[in-house]
Amino acid sequence: MTADPTTRTPVGERLRALRHERGMTMAELAEATGLTSGFLSQLERDLTSVSLSSLARICSALDVRFGDVLDEAPTGAVIRREDAPAWTEIGPHQDLLLSSRDERRFHLIESRIPPGTGAGEDLYTFPADVELVYVLAGRLELRVQGKLYLVAAGDTVTYSPRDPHTWRNPSEDEEAVVLWFSVPNPYTSPREDEAL
Repeated sequence: MTADPTTRTPVGERLRALRHERGMTMAELAEATGLTSGFLSQLERDLTSVSLSSLARICSALDVRFGDVLDEAPTGAVIRREDAPAWTEIGPHQDLLLSSRDERRFHLIESRIPPGTGAGEDLYTFPADVELVYVLAGRLELRVQGKLYLVAAGDTVTYSPRDPHTWRNPSEDEEAVVLWFSVPNPYTSPREDEAL
């Protein structure tokens, strides 16, 4: 059995639960993120998808990590591609988690990015120290602060995801396939004993 690249992972129920846990109204979340209440309402009802930059703003306002919103992956020493969860749809691209969700030291995902799409024009950040990007197929345009990197198949680039950044597939007709390797895992919550 192979993973279905068209499966969309609903995030609305989790976002609504996290918003309620924090005692925030829809209007307060809209004000904190700069997104409209209408968009957030549709997102919470899984009637629309979300870009990475918008998801980053929502997670920041709710004081949660991406992993608190996205589906869990199987845990264990070996994650076989055919047993990995369905592809997660974030905006126009799909991600497949290739590392354990419980692994705190690093995070590895594969993205399939349709031609001309990406994370959006808004720069965003997330809490990891370093991210290595490896392009398996196609090309990726990565903008980190004032620098623009064009990364082709077989190339890598390393940067700090704490720096404002965004990315896109600049091709008009070719899908990009990219591995993202982040250290430490920005999708897990810090351990309580590490926070003390």
